[in-house]
Amino acid sequence: MTEITCKLLVIGAGPGGYTCAIRAGQLGIDTIIVEAEKPGGTCLNVGCIPSKALIHAAGEYETIARAADGKNAFGISAAPPSLNFARTIAWKDDIVRRLNGGVAGLLKRAGARYVAGRASFRDGKTVEVETPSGRQVIRAETVVIATGSEPVALPFLPFGGRVISSTEALALTEIPKKLVVVGGGYIGLELGTALAKMGAAVTVVEAAPRILPQYDVDLSEPIARRLTALGVTVLTGAKVQALGTESAALAIETASGEQTSLEADKILVTVGRRPATSGFGLEILDLDMDGPFIRIDDRCRTSMHGVSAIGDVTGEPMLAHRAMAQGEMVAEIVAGRRRAWDRISIPAICFTDPEIVTVGLSPNEVSSRGFEVKTDLFPFKANGRALTLDREDGFIRTVARADNHLLLGIQGVGAGIAELSAAFGLALEMGARLEDVAMTIHAHPTQGEAFHEAALKSLGHAIHI
Repeated sequence: MTEITCKLLVIGAGPGGYTCAIRAGQLGIDTIIVEAEKPGGTCLNVGCIPSKALIHAAGEYETIARAADGKNAFGISAAPPSLNFARTIAWKDDIVRRLNGGVAGLLKRAGARYVAGRASFRDGKTVEVETPSGRQVIRAETVVIATGSEPVALPFLPFGGRVISSTEALALTEIPKKLVVVGGGYIGLELGTALAKMGAAVTVVEAAPRILPQYDVDLSEPIARRLTALGVTVLTGAKVQALGTESAALAIETASGEQTSLEADKILVTVGRRPATSGFGLEILDLDMDGPFIRIDDRCRTSMHGVSAIGDVTGEPMLAHRAMAQGEMVAEIVAGRRRAWDRISIPAICFTDPEIVTVGLSPNEVSSRGFEVKTDLFPFKANGRALTLDREDGFIRTVARADNHLLLGIQGVGAGIAELSAAFGLALEMGARLEDVAMTIHAHPTQGEAFHEAALKSLGHAIHI
């Protein structure tokens, strides 16, 4: 058993972990990062990147299929398309492979040492790693836990066989003829929509009264309409009960109390994710917890001196870019810089069709804060660029204080508006007011003009509506 030492040890090479290690290496900190799987974590390997590749491919296929059906507004006709799903998956896997190599290269260039294997705590400064070449002990002055999260299974519907998680859904070898998605949140709807566009007959079963319950009705309604247009069956207020042992049917109880069953080749369970806090000796450290998450302060420090935690393992929102920002901050703290978590907004994107972008506070969240707000929206049906894309569904909405017009939140739903999240986030972090957005020239014709117009409308003088 060999033993090595370092100043900073990062456990987990997901977005938070590898960002922390790269930044630490740039700052000249002697850093080791340990990862049991491929670098990049859930996001790069079985989450954000492969799912978006699949969603894009599905959108391309659906566009051609609509043209072949004569449902194309552009006057374009096409022969019925065919899908080589194996080639789609190979393309997706190649993107992941290239990014895996990119992360490894960035770590190496920053001078961070990479150890492949599963780490297990001996104490707060020491871990033991089972590597392909044998066991290795690593001692460090500071340890960062960045172990991420994992899919939650239902106790009566465990993963295995036809019951799959998002991980297995991204590794399918063929499109299921009948797919049941259990859970109408963003992961289930993103993957369910993609597979529906590729030809699967998809049924979504959601226990809440509507899909995407984490968003308000105004934001989720365009998604519901689009699912209907795509032929996806959505059962809300429905409860999954059991999977038959002999039949292929999934027993459910509908919102009206009716007992029925759904035939399915695959059952995709997407009822949430939980922090990955087991399997690496975390219990030895006896850290303060916040429910299932590791409790941290505004510098990502845990209750044990010299042990920090970042990313999904520390709580909501479980988003890669939050983890990256935390990782960068912790590296700079270890380097002696004065940093603290003071972010105003963390953009969140739901890559459904159409997409949802939220930054800052929603109207409902603001209403409980005790001050008046101005909120208004501009619909894409009045946006020239959206019309040229034949996607006039959706809108952009601003939420601002009524007294000084300070922007508190921006939300939008529309085809391809994920890229607007950068503008929304920048506006909030810069402390923009409605007048700042209104006085900024927005390029024409773009969907971003809807942001400009929403601000103008809130100020009482919209131009294009």
